[in-house]
Amino acid sequence: MSNTHEKPVRLAGAIDVVVIGAGHAGLSISYLLAKAGVDHVILERGEVANSWRHERWDSLRLLTPNWQTRLPGKHYDGDDPDGFMPVAELVRFIEDYAAGTGAPVRTHTYVTSVIREHTYYRIETNRGSWVCNAVVLATGACNVASVPRVAADVPGHIAQLAPQDYRSPDQLDAGGVLVVGASATGLQLADELLRSGRHVTIAAGEHVRMPRTYRGRDIFHWLDRSGIHHERYDEVEDIDRGRRLPSPQLVGSRENTLLDLNYLRDREAVIAGRLMGVRDGVAQFSGSLRNVCALADLKMNRLLARIDATADAVDAPAPQRFEATRVDDAPLLTMNLAAADVRTIVWATGFRPDYRWLQVPVVDRKGHLQHDGGIVASPGMYVLGLPLMRRRKSSFIFGIEDDARDIAEHLIHYLNSKTKENSDGFHRHDTAERSIRLRA
Repeated sequence: MSNTHEKPVRLAGAIDVVVIGAGHAGLSISYLLAKAGVDHVILERGEVANSWRHERWDSLRLLTPNWQTRLPGKHYDGDDPDGFMPVAELVRFIEDYAAGTGAPVRTHTYVTSVIREHTYYRIETNRGSWVCNAVVLATGACNVASVPRVAADVPGHIAQLAPQDYRSPDQLDAGGVLVVGASATGLQLADELLRSGRHVTIAAGEHVRMPRTYRGRDIFHWLDRSGIHHERYDEVEDIDRGRRLPSPQLVGSRENTLLDLNYLRDREAVIAGRLMGVRDGVAQFSGSLRNVCALADLKMNRLLARIDATADAVDAPAPQRFEATRVDDAPLLTMNLAAADVRTIVWATGFRPDYRWLQVPVVDRKGHLQHDGGIVASPGMYVLGLPLMRRRKSSFIFGIEDDARDIAEHLIHYLNSKTKENSDGFHRHDTAERSIRLRA
């Protein structure tokens, strides 16, 4: 296990950097800061890899193949590189990383506020205060489920679950289930519930359709080799929209080439459009399902055409295209939840970060952190682990390495500049300038 301190402390600590969060992002930046000799601490509200440990369903596997499971200084070295890591194994991977790097983690230390005072930050926790020159927010993008307001209109006898609360079909009532959302989470849960023998209806809004394998290789091989996953945030035409895109319709399994609406329809799931409202126990769905699915098909084919240019150059198997998403001529527009025996609704409608403890004016009215590629709009504040933060791959485990190196470089330059300025605020008097070899 990593270095932990379980005894409460009342004494304030003064340190160069405080990292908030001991998931893969926080541990990665810690590894790089330690290599550069930067004094820092990691504050974790629960345990190492806490969200993966306590807020994921039992059968979940990573969307990325094992060969892509890597962090700075640690790569997957098992005997199944093309497999997909289950959550329990990922937790062990991250735990081993924390222990092997000697990460200075203080577990069960939750942050109650972050305040900027003069040129430094004060971090208040349930175990005392910290004063630091710089702070890294590594709490992730999935702190709170984005449950729509329509949830308040659902009849009280129907159970409602967010993915963070779902573990397995055994915890649900035996009746039907309405899964709201058609991204990776929504389709994976719908598939599992269908396998358990339940009647499932899927309310599908905007989604990203993608095959698991293409031209003889996993889709992530091509996304990596073609350079798509390496595209920088400042190269993306509409960065705000790019950061809001749902996760692709994939599952960590080699069983199916496609986990999509067609596959679930063939398993007798009912496919409806986006859930627009619930009135007197009747769910109301959008009539735009055909357009939404056509757009997803179009974007998938554009992606595959782009991959073809790379695949052709290495003499991969012939290009292929997939059946268009099938939509009924008269799609479902309303459903009486009681008549359909719907007893549970699963809100697979995405997540959002929770920055209520961040008392620095860097969050807009919609709750979005204001940052430029992870450099927050407050000197000495950084963020890691958000979608498309610096690259398209930022939200994946393997994507944190390059992002963390970039942030570490900027952070260390900031600390060096601050020491030289000899400001009136808190600073540490280091005799040697810190540096880091970012591409070592």
